[in-house]
Order: sequence, then C-alpha cells, then structure tokens
Amino acid sequence: METQNATKLVDFILAGLSKAPYLQPFLFVIFLLIYIFTILGNMIIILTVTMETQLCCPMYHFLRNLSLTEVCYVSVTVPRMLRDFVNHENHISFTFCATQLYFFCFLGTTECFLLALMAYDRYLAICQPLHYRTVMTKTICFRVSVGCVFAAMILSIGQITFVFSLPFCGTNVIDHYFCDILPVVGLVCADTYANEMTILMYGALVIASPFVLILVSYARILAAVVGIHSEAGRKKTFSTCGSHLTSVCLFYGTAIVTYLRKKSSYANSGAKITSLLYSIVIPMLNPLIYSLRNSQVKQAMRKHIFRNKQA
Repeated sequence: METQNATKLVDFILAGLSKAPYLQPFLFVIFLLIYIFTILGNMIIILTVTMETQLCCPMYHFLRNLSLTEVCYVSVTVPRMLRDFVNHENHISFTFCATQLYFFCFLGTTECFLLALMAYDRYLAICQPLHYRTVMTKTICFRVSVGCVFAAMILSIGQITFVFSLPFCGTNVIDHYFCDILPVVGLVCADTYANEMTILMYGALVIASPFVLILVSYARILAAVVGIHSEAGRKKTFSTCGSHLTSVCLFYGTAIVTYLRKKSSYANSGAKITSLLYSIVIPMLNPLIYSLRNSQVKQAMRKHIFRNKQA
C-alpha cells in the first residue's frame, strides 16, 4: 500500500520561511533586494576580472568562477522563493524538486572545490613562489576548474538519484523554503539509515575534505608568514588571503553545521536560518568581501569606473 501511495506522489508543498500572511510582502521585498544586490555585485566582480588585464593571475581566475557560481547558486532558490511569497500555494512538482535539489548540490559542491583551489593557489604563491608560475599556468587553471565542475556534476547526480529512488508516502509537506536534501529525506517512508550515512559521506567528501585542504594550506601559509622578519612584509603577504579566509569561514561554518549531522536534528527553525546564511546571505556578501578587502580589485574597479566616466 505504501508503494502504491509513493508512486502516486506527484508534488510537494514547501512550508516556506513563515506562514504569517502579513510577513509575505515584507519578506518578498527583502529577498528581492538581496537577490538584485547579489546578482549585480557578482556580475561586477566577473566583469572587472574579465576586462582588467592586471587581474589576470590564477587567483582572480578562480574568483571570477566563484562569482559566476554564486550567481547561479542563488538563482536556484531565490526566484522560486519570491514566487511563493506572492503565490501562497507553494506547490512544487516531484521533478522540479529533484531538479532544484540537483543544481543546489551541484553548485554548492562546485563552490566548495573552488574555495579549496583558491586556498591552494595562495599556498603556492606564498610558500612556493619560484614554482608558482610553472604550476599554476592558464591551462592548468582551466583544467582544474573544469574538473571541479564535472566532479560536482557526477557526485550530485549519484546523490540525487539515490534520494529520489526511495518511496515517499504520508505527508508531502517539506518543512523548508526549498527542496533541501535532509527535509526531503525526512518524507521517505522506508528505512533511511543508509541514505543518511550516504549524505554524511557525501558531506565529508565535498565539505570536510576541501575544508581540511584549506586548513592545511593556511597552516603552511601562517608558518611562512611568521618566518618573514619584516612586519610590513607579513601584513602584505597575509593581506592577500584575508578576503578568501573570511569567505571560507562564513561558508564552511554554516555548511558544516547544516549537513554534517543526522536528519533527526534538522527539523527546527534554526536549520532554515543557517541555510539562509550559506545559500543567500553569503553569496550577497562575497562581492563586498572580495572588493573591500582586496586592494587590487578595488583599484581595478576605480580604474574601470573612471574610464567609463571619461568616455
């Protein structure tokens, strides 16, 4: 009987951020502004890095890819959420839910890999400066970036296929504002222990492993910076890592809290808040972090703005 009910399931209902009707217009305006600001901010980073020849080094190549990923990342969840604020029905088809979750996992995994690559790039530039240009060539940067994308695609396909091959029965209400993996697994009517373990292993592979690489890279960078006798030299060397380190702490801090745990501890409003941080707020803050804390990006932006004014 449960199998028959599962096969009849054609859609889900997203509970959303709040059920209070009077909050919906306010939330719509807030998240619309966040979305616009996120798209504009990341597009400015992409255009600045693309058009300014002084930002042609691998670090900015990865930064441009990160900004492009952020644009796609927020576009997976926010437009649908804005529609639900207005529509109030919040129905989402089984296929669209699977598609949304796939792209969310795919782009989130890509971002994890890119952040790890950026940390490794800083390690090579600071700790292995003589070999940096031979190791981080344009060809290698392109290949590893494409490799990150394909690895994220394959890993996400396996995860989503496993989740949506399980039987769903009973309630079809997802207690979230988008189709996130743990709330969806919570609706499965079969034993989900194996699936939970798979999610934890997936999280360990795409979140914890890159995070360990980042920690190792920065430990080596810190050791190299401490060995510099000049205080000005230490500040200049470590300042190139400040923006990336801030972004890593924000993104990985919230992602680890959200996904490296069992689904039983996910069913609370705190999970929605942490997912808001890494899926919507941090993509909005990243352009500010990289533009305000990076002197080269600020100079390139000022140069581009001044050139446009003269034209």
